[in-house]
This record gives sequence, C-alpha cells and structure tokens, in this order.
Amino acid sequence: MANNQTPVTEDLLQAFSDAWNRHDLDALMSFMADDCEFHAVAGPDLLGKTFKGRDAVREGFQLAWQTFPDAAWLDGEHFVRGERGVTESTFCGTRADGTRIEARMVDVFTFRDGKIAVKNAFRKDRPPVGRNGN
Repeated sequence: MANNQTPVTEDLLQAFSDAWNRHDLDALMSFMADDCEFHAVAGPDLLGKTFKGRDAVREGFQLAWQTFPDAAWLDGEHFVRGERGVTESTFCGTRADGTRIEARMVDVFTFRDGKIAVKNAFRKDRPPVGRNGN
C-alpha cells in the first residue's frame, strides 16, 4: 500500500525542535501520531522510560519541563531518510536544586503517515556543569 502523505522533511524536525524550545506542548503533540511512543533518556527499562499513546506521551514531554524548567535544545541538526530521522542537539537545563546539565544528545525518530510515531531520546551521561550562576 502506497503512502499518500507528504514525506517528513528536516523542516518538520526543525519545527518540532522549535516547539520544544518554546515549551509549547500543544504544538509538540500536533506532530505526533495517534499511537505515538516516547522513550525518555532515563528510566528503569532498556529504552529508559517508555510512554505510549497521546496522553502518556504528553505527560512524558511535560516531565522534561518539570525537571528542567529552563530546558533548551540548541544547535539542532536534522536529517531524514525515508521513515526514519535524527535530530542532534545540545541539551541545556537547570534542575530545581540549581545543578545545570549541558550535554549533546540525539533523538531518533520513526515516522508514519507524515507524523512522528516514535521519539527515542539519547543524551550523554555527563556530570552537572555547575550550579546556576557558577
């Protein structure tokens, strides 16, 4: 069966990244398939913590800003090849206790029907770079 949807491009991944940096949860969810999955950078399982379905993925995305209220994904570079894609960026964020994280990361995507079906996040395990103001 042919896919009649417009193929996903690097522009879609840039717009998705822009929504993350605006902390715009509604915009983020507009990119996600109905049966989407999100595999977070940390968690108890082989894939970190997995969120399945729109409601769970929305909650998983929200946790990023609860953990790092000033979270930002900088210097994004994107590529798409068919139904797969990657975004590489620098994650920066400050936890409630003031410790600051700055590390390179990648998101590996699986697309279906022009939407993101799976977002699988990986981040370097780097010690905190200091506290806010240091």
